[in-house]
Amino acid sequence: MNILVATEKPFAPVAVEGICNAVEEAGYKVLLLEKYTDRKQLLEAVADADALIVRSDKIGADVFAAAPRLKVVVRAGAGYDNIDLDAATAAGVCVENTPGQNSNAVAELVFGMAVMAVRNMYNGTSGSELRGKRLGIHAFGQVGRNVARIAKGFEMNVSALDPYCPDEVMLGAEVTPIKDIKELYSENNIVSLHIPATDETRRSVGYDLVTLMPKNGVLVNTARKEVIDEAGLDRALADRPDLKYVADIAPDNAAELLEKYPGRVFFTPKKMGAQTAEANINAGIAAARQCVAFLRDGIDRFRVNKK
Repeated sequence: MNILVATEKPFAPVAVEGICNAVEEAGYKVLLLEKYTDRKQLLEAVADADALIVRSDKIGADVFAAAPRLKVVVRAGAGYDNIDLDAATAAGVCVENTPGQNSNAVAELVFGMAVMAVRNMYNGTSGSELRGKRLGIHAFGQVGRNVARIAKGFEMNVSALDPYCPDEVMLGAEVTPIKDIKELYSENNIVSLHIPATDETRRSVGYDLVTLMPKNGVLVNTARKEVIDEAGLDRALADRPDLKYVADIAPDNAAELLEKYPGRVFFTPKKMGAQTAEANINAGIAAARQCVAFLRDGIDRFRVNKK
């Protein structure tokens, strides 16, 4: 059995070593395709793959058509909108993610950007502190729960909205459940986004929500750029000169926003949430073990597409 690791943005060498060890201990073979620059390279490589490990690589119907032996694809990370689930299901391929492996790394970045925002992007002027401020978490999954944990160290007051998470889970983390999305934005100094990009959430955060935020509000996005209504955000920043927006994924109109609102917006040069050595290792090895478990025993605990 061949397990292909195909990554335009490669894993750290120590993570690759861990992946190889996990695969080879099971008696399987690792195929590596790192830093590929042409999609043809990916399509050629998957021809001999029984399993595929990817990061943010786009996996669509063309990949499944080129991979007659493929049985499972594991996305090393929580988000999986880079994989065409319908095409995978049609091809009889299981798709899994590795939830929780990158969560602390992303949560720490939330606070790195939040501190920078409330300190006026370190421009030398007097900013404010996070202590005592109100933090709203939009979606209380693995990342959101780590954000809440860290927020307690900052002595922040934390609330969250997530219709798919029981109140008991939030209350157990000393987080106040919120049911009304307008309340989440109007009652919190900082809102941290962790919603996936779905038909329901795409372009769902825009002018009407952002302008509900209190004076000097900060919106932090380490989720997906697609959940933002970019035109609405632009208008909100224009109408509310006190608001700030910091994100781990630059919007399509990033250049325009940076020019129009200097010192009020910030975007990492590429998605950095999971870019730590620890997260790299955890997600990569977890993906390898899940591939082995599926190929050897049919275990699909983290399946995200239909059978």
